[in-house]
Amino acid sequence: QVQLVESGGGLVQAGGSLRLSCAASGRTLSTYGMGWFRQAPGEEREFVASITRSGVTTYYADSVKGRFTISRDNAKNAVYLQMNSLKPEDTAAYHCAANIGGLGPRLASSYDYWGQGTQVTVSS
Repeated sequence: QVQLVESGGGLVQAGGSLRLSCAASGRTLSTYGMGWFRQAPGEEREFVASITRSGVTTYYADSVKGRFTISRDNAKNAVYLQMNSLKPEDTAAYHCAANIGGLGPRLASSYDYWGQGTQVTVSS
């Protein structure tokens, strides 16, 4: 069992930056593919970014490509999401998730473990 805890959310003005962290306990994250998803009130959970267990391959939603960067530090058992040039439409609860297969799928249903989320609010 893997427990995931997100941190780093907050209130930021449009154009600002935030760095989200996802810390794991219970097992090492090095064998898991990791993803970040977000969910705004009344909307479905949306894929944001993912990274394979090796860290070599990353994937991004078109809406965040060029602004967000996913990375991982297996030695620290953590995954990060650097978010730059934030927009009001990025406002949502951000969740990290772990995929046992070590891949970085875009489908939320492909992930096996989830964190509780951290709120990101971008003001205009």
